Amino acid sequence: MTRRAVPLSPEIRALLAAARELLDGPGYLVGGSLRDLLLGRAPADLDLAVAGPSPGRTPAFARALADRLGGHFVLLDEERGTARIVLDEGAVRIIDVARLRGDIESDLAQRDFTIDAIAAPIDALVAGDTVELIDPASGLRDLRSRTVRLVAEQALVDDPLRLLRAVRIAAQLDFAIDRATAEALRRHAGRIGDVAAERIRDELARCLATPRAAQALRLLDSLGLLDLLLPEVTAGRGVEQPKEHHWDVLGHAFEAVAALDFLLAEEEPSGRRERSFRRALWDALAVEPGLRAHLAVEVSEGRSRATLLKLAGLLHDVAKPQTRAPDATGRIRFFGHAELGAETARAVLRRLRFSRREADLVALMVEEHLRPGQLGATDTEPPTRRALFRFYRDTGDAAESILLLSLADALAARGPRMDLDRWRGHAAYVAHVLTRRREEETIARPQRLLTGDEIMAALAIGPGPAVGRLLDALEEAQADGEVASHDEALAFARRLHEREPALAAAGGRA
Repeated sequence: MTRRAVPLSPEIRALLAAARELLDGPGYLVGGSLRDLLLGRAPADLDLAVAGPSPGRTPAFARALADRLGGHFVLLDEERGTARIVLDEGAVRIIDVARLRGDIESDLAQRDFTIDAIAAPIDALVAGDTVELIDPASGLRDLRSRTVRLVAEQALVDDPLRLLRAVRIAAQLDFAIDRATAEALRRHAGRIGDVAAERIRDELARCLATPRAAQALRLLDSLGLLDLLLPEVTAGRGVEQPKEHHWDVLGHAFEAVAALDFLLAEEEPSGRRERSFRRALWDALAVEPGLRAHLAVEVSEGRSRATLLKLAGLLHDVAKPQTRAPDATGRIRFFGHAELGAETARAVLRRLRFSRREADLVALMVEEHLRPGQLGATDTEPPTRRALFRFYRDTGDAAESILLLSLADALAARGPRMDLDRWRGHAAYVAHVLTRRREEETIARPQRLLTGDEIMAALAIGPGPAVGRLLDALEEAQADGEVASHDEALAFARRLHEREPALAAAGGRA
């Protein structure tokens, strides 16, 4: 045993005190929650292991603790004696309770990684900050050396999801996976096919949610896991791009995610060049607080817009291998890769059991990732109101994510050849598009001046696609300032219908 200080917040101490009062045998704080406390990180959940004469005794304790704390009791596995308490308030929202498998040493020996195979007695934690830790697998040593190490290789056989969990923990904590563990992960990589798609989805999303998502993806690739999980992505390995690109297609995908890690990081980067690029970005994006709040919004089951943006960054060029072809001059092109990539991205997310809303959002980001650079503007010639209207109409609440993806794409394309002045131009351009939307909400959502019924009555036409196209053209003209009243809108619709029927049929586009 090793005596160590385990600093507890008043909230966690109170939760553990409530647990101690209800225990009729030994109980321990274990797993990732204790590991995070030892690293000085605030855990979002607590893992308790408690002794009990039977599996049913542990859920009974958890139910009593849930009642005491005003939380919600969830039975996870009655046979194994596992349960969950969900709390509505506080920094800690989840308390997982499991029955000890044998004594505490035997229980810890069956865990996956040494840094999560440490235990602290609950009564000692409540009594004071310094406690005798139970550490049979030398997890404290690995915490000091910042190493992810298996307790035993059998852990990968018992639950192959641990293949992904090793990578996620390494990326989350910025730890290294030790050599023997990495070799075991490679040997057992094929077992990932035995894991339910929903569990793979959740662990992959957790990898992307870390500040080092690109590091996680490169680790998955080096361990042979990415080929099995996302063969559509690794098909880009060795697919060369025009000279404007510093990396092949797969390398560019990794770098795009790395750029998003960089753009979204809350901590100041350490390198001088990185600090200059970050400062240039956020000096331009004066809307940073609102943008961060937008990206933090959950889309589905704990997965945020920021997480899905990184997934779109990984997939944005996924169709380049299929669309690579030389044009008439011999230059390599990837015509249609955004549209085909959107279809591929949607198929990938469906295979991994993401929700339809998530699949639609990521597919839209992939399909429109080139759009910000095609608004018909330069750094000195901003896009027209009509171009902005079309962009925001077509991209909806994915617009901000698509703009950030375009920044990451540009940064990843040029790599170390991106100079600060060029980067400032990209950042200023995106900032202009974002601020114009906020300054002039009518660009994104103009109040309609005519209804479909009014158009049909005025033009003596029946319902059909032509009415919708006229309404679209009218909204564009309104966004561009060409029409501003009901009468002007009516006159515009008549002109479009009577004098330019072909243009009307095309929705106002020549």
